[in-house]
Amino acid sequence: MCKVARGLLRLAGWRFAGDVPNLPKMVLIGAPHTSNWDFVLAMVALFALQVRVYWLGKHTFVNGPLKPLLRWLGGVAVDRRAASGVVEQTVDEMQRREQFLLGLAPEGTRSLVRRWKMGFFYIAQAASVPIVPVALDYGRKTIAIGKPVNPEIGETAVLAQLRTFYDGVQGKYPHQFSVESIQPRLRNG
Repeated sequence: MCKVARGLLRLAGWRFAGDVPNLPKMVLIGAPHTSNWDFVLAMVALFALQVRVYWLGKHTFVNGPLKPLLRWLGGVAVDRRAASGVVEQTVDEMQRREQFLLGLAPEGTRSLVRRWKMGFFYIAQAASVPIVPVALDYGRKTIAIGKPVNPEIGETAVLAQLRTFYDGVQGKYPHQFSVESIQPRLRNG
């Protein structure tokens, strides 16, 4: 599968920049997420890299007709209408295993968002694991893997590093991604 995946990426003109850190646990975040093709590209890239990554997906997608395949690919169903407890459950699962790489799309949708969902940060912080940014840059046809970011530096500092990493990255549909959406959540009072 690795050779086939690498061949498909090469044939399509895609290349890698950076390496997945050799760590037993981490939260990988993939952006921009502007197309259903992002999922296909990410799965081919994971096979090419020979990396097993679990990912949270909309329950209607993961539990649909392709459930056995999507579970085999690392899919874990999440009901976004009942987000309560997802962070805690994910952290428990991460701590239960010796090795657990979690992949998330912080935008949470393929549409342009005003602000990223911060679950990736809260999971990484609670599990004391690094955040590794991954960019699917359609403009350069590059899958860029960034350096690990320690969540202990705080939400604002993490997001500043991520804005720098994703600055200039182009999604399949560029108008559906903005680095301005990588910002701290608004706090009351």
